[in-house]
Order: sequence, then C-alpha cells, then structure tokens
Amino acid sequence: MGSLVTKPLEPIKVAAPPKATSSVEPAPLAAPGAPTSPAEAPVFNNCWSCRVLSGAGLIGAGGYVYWVARKPMKLGYPPGPGTITQMVIGISIACWGVVILSDPKGKAFRVD
Repeated sequence: MGSLVTKPLEPIKVAAPPKATSSVEPAPLAAPGAPTSPAEAPVFNNCWSCRVLSGAGLIGAGGYVYWVARKPMKLGYPPGPGTITQMVIGISIACWGVVILSDPKGKAFRVD
C-alpha cells in the first residue's frame, strides 16, 4: 500500500544563541529552593474543557465496565469473585472521573 509519510521531513532550523561580546560574567543561578519568577499558572492540568472531557470519559468507561460485569447477573448467573472485582474496578474508574470533574481549578496540584 505505501507509507503514510509521502514527503521527506524538513529539517528544523534552530537559531544560534547570541554570543557575548563583553567580558562580564553572567549572574549566578538562584538557589535550588528559591523562586525564580512570580507564581505562574501551570500550562497543563488547569483547562476546564480537558477536565470535562477526561472526567466524562472515565465515568463512561467505568459505567461500561460495571455494566459488562452486571449483565450475566441479570441473566441469573451467580456472581463470582472475578465479577465482583470487575464491578469494583468499574465503580472505581467512574469515581476517578467524578474526582477529576469536581476538582476545583488550581487545587489539583500542590504549588509551593
């Protein structure tokens, strides 16, 4: 059939860093625990639409896992340890989705 890549990849051009023209030494780096800039919001993990999408997906996946485990029980088969485990895992996945949905912005990750 052929490959998905039909054109050769173009090389990425990276600009060279500016060369220092003076003999002044750069400032020393900050201590490991010292803040280097004002508090910046994290780029990831604070987007409402991302949380809604992932939370709803996990709730749906958990509901599906629970539903698949529950289906034989509705037909009259007695639940075994594997079925109970599958139901618990399904409920746990759905609860994980609820936690992602209900977590307020900025509370998901500890900022020191």
